[in-house]
Amino acid sequence: MVNNEVIISCAVTGSGDTASKHPDLPITPEQIANAAIEASNAGAAIAHIHVRDPATGAAARDLHLYREVVERIRASDCDVIINITAGMGGDLVLDSNDPNIAIAGTDMINATERFAHIAELKPEMCTLDCGSLNFGESVYVSTPDMLRQMTAAAKAAGIKPELEIFDLGNLAFALQMHKEGLLDDKPLFQLCLGIPWGAPATTATMKTMVDMLPAQANWAGFGISRMQMPMVAQAMLLGGNVRVGLEDNLFLERGVLASNGQLVERAVTVIESIGSKVASSARARDILGLRGSQ
Repeated sequence: MVNNEVIISCAVTGSGDTASKHPDLPITPEQIANAAIEASNAGAAIAHIHVRDPATGAAARDLHLYREVVERIRASDCDVIINITAGMGGDLVLDSNDPNIAIAGTDMINATERFAHIAELKPEMCTLDCGSLNFGESVYVSTPDMLRQMTAAAKAAGIKPELEIFDLGNLAFALQMHKEGLLDDKPLFQLCLGIPWGAPATTATMKTMVDMLPAQANWAGFGISRMQMPMVAQAMLLGGNVRVGLEDNLFLERGVLASNGQLVERAVTVIESIGSKVASSARARDILGLRGSQ
């Protein structure tokens, strides 16, 4: 069932080791806020926000950085829906000779700390990574107890959690949280495909996941790198919404670095070429059941 009114989310910077690979990757709070506004002007209803160390470009999770990004977006005339990650603080890198020892690259904090910036800044949405995963050569840790705590905190604050699904086990646990009443009647799922070593970015994978979703769920999907635009088309053809942005893919085409605005514009072209239309931020709020801007 083709989605005739597609919500575009733009993940504008992410936390991956990509700053050295793209000279214009948004790094400072001002650059990240401007990227969110650029994406909105190009057609994105939602901006997905990570922050980075302004001096090094490395992944960061400092409250003051998130606060500056959010304040800059809110002070503009941009109506984009702010969606902040709650996924930082789950990186575990083990010594290959003694796995009892966590080595450089490890950054582990508890559920309350992972959610602290969300609780203070109160965005309309936040992302919750719904399980632990071999993520490249490290391990991302998100335990059932952590997820239940953060999901309950989001519900109490009236913040819509976007449930990030990297494999079928993640989806099974998210469905369990829905069964337990931790989610509202229209839960929102993001199918994250192509991440090493998560679920692959294929039609079969996406359809299998979609077929498991609750009847009233909203969902979106994306693929990383060269599969970004093919998965835009696939998601909307299966009835879902889409995500693009420099977090997931640095290139407009082979050898040509992209901006967030260009990736959103390309997604708009794909959506409209199939005969669908792009949802505004206001319309996305209605579809997703968001509480509205603060």
